[in-house]
Amino acid sequence: MEHTAEKIKYSRIGSAPIDIPAGVTVTVDDKLVKVKGPLGELSQIINSNTVKAKVENGRLLFVCESPIKSEKAKHGLYKSLAKNMVTGVTQGFTKKLIVGGVSVKCSVQGKKLVMDIGYSHLIELEPPVGVTITCPLATEIEVKGISKELVGQTAAKIKAYKPVEPYHGYGIRYSDEVVLRKEIKKAGK
Repeated sequence: MEHTAEKIKYSRIGSAPIDIPAGVTVTVDDKLVKVKGPLGELSQIINSNTVKAKVENGRLLFVCESPIKSEKAKHGLYKSLAKNMVTGVTQGFTKKLIVGGVSVKCSVQGKKLVMDIGYSHLIELEPPVGVTITCPLATEIEVKGISKELVGQTAAKIKAYKPVEPYHGYGIRYSDEVVLRKEIKKAGK
């Protein structure tokens, strides 16, 4: 099958340019995209031979030179990662978790998150570099950072310590997560 320029459909997500806000500098060195802003610096390597990044007129553009579906998917992926980097160095990312249960509590000691969530021992978690954890209340955890990927991974790791059970809703969940509750079994007649 012959591919012509008219028949190739490119990623709509990848084709949209990213506006670079004031105070943010973006540099592209071959396959390395670096974004530096008021909150920090992030970088991303482009692992594709057909996806290219360039900065023009205060905008970051991604161009895909291949009609192959997997390469077009990478086009949209790298554009989304770059947009998250720009948002991260200007605003940052936050994930909020709610801890539910009887006599559960969380606190931060130094940099470590210490959780008493019903096990025979306390659970301690050291956050990765670039991520900060706070506990505004004894049953709330906030994970903050400039890397969306690191914030999400850290929040998922915390959540995995005690998944939410469906009968009472005990466990750790995201603040915007909806937990489907089951009806408790009733005694016989």
